[in-house]
Amino acid sequence: MFIDSHCHLDRIDLAPYRHDFSLFMQTAREQQIRHMLCIGIDLESYADMAALVSPYQDISLSVGVHPNVTEGRDPSVDELLRLADNDKVIAIGETGLDYFRSSGDLAWQFRRFRNHIEAAKQLNKPLIIHTREAGQDALKVLAEQNADRVGGVIHCFTEDWDYAQKALDLNFYISFSGIVTFKNAQAIKEVAQKVPADRFLIETDSPYLAPVPYRGKPNYPLYVRHVAEHIAELRGTTIEEIAELSTQNFKRLFAPH
Repeated sequence: MFIDSHCHLDRIDLAPYRHDFSLFMQTAREQQIRHMLCIGIDLESYADMAALVSPYQDISLSVGVHPNVTEGRDPSVDELLRLADNDKVIAIGETGLDYFRSSGDLAWQFRRFRNHIEAAKQLNKPLIIHTREAGQDALKVLAEQNADRVGGVIHCFTEDWDYAQKALDLNFYISFSGIVTFKNAQAIKEVAQKVPADRFLIETDSPYLAPVPYRGKPNYPLYVRHVAEHIAELRGTTIEEIAELSTQNFKRLFAPH
């Protein structure tokens, strides 16, 4: 049984499932997807996303505004606290820093990041961290804001082992997406080999970043098994063990604090 620790279920292409979310969920369960964490990326679509997944016990939510979102409302700490007052919400984010898609004066991005960290600390819920070409600055902010008190996960990990060690020291888990299956992802593969067995998660980030053999095509939570299979090969173990370890790690990280 697999847990997809990071996906965007309100954005997946339901055409193969007759545009029926319940049919998608039936298929996911048949493919041994035990649980999914559906990630918030803006405030405007949050209510519809929450309504979509509300009937399903095997889907949890996060609430947050992605660092690249520039249209729509920027969340205050109080608004994040209000939206997270929902039994399905188990994390804050995704949040972080991104210098790839945003440039210029990014003071707003830092303020947004700090607001998410503060909300997470007040709620005692873990953080979902996105970084792109901003990894060191993101770690610096996490350390300065004492984010280790709640910890969380560096999602869709794309850094090296030195970075992973620093994140682990800050009480964060490492989550591997389909990128780990790409041939040119040697540094990420090394991290997948070295990361402690009790500190990693697996994800799809669907509908983005489909793993091999679906690279370049729409991604689905069902494909998380390909991430697990590749990590198993890298670590010289079985896909069953990777599924079990990542499931237990997910439960530990997102257990009520």
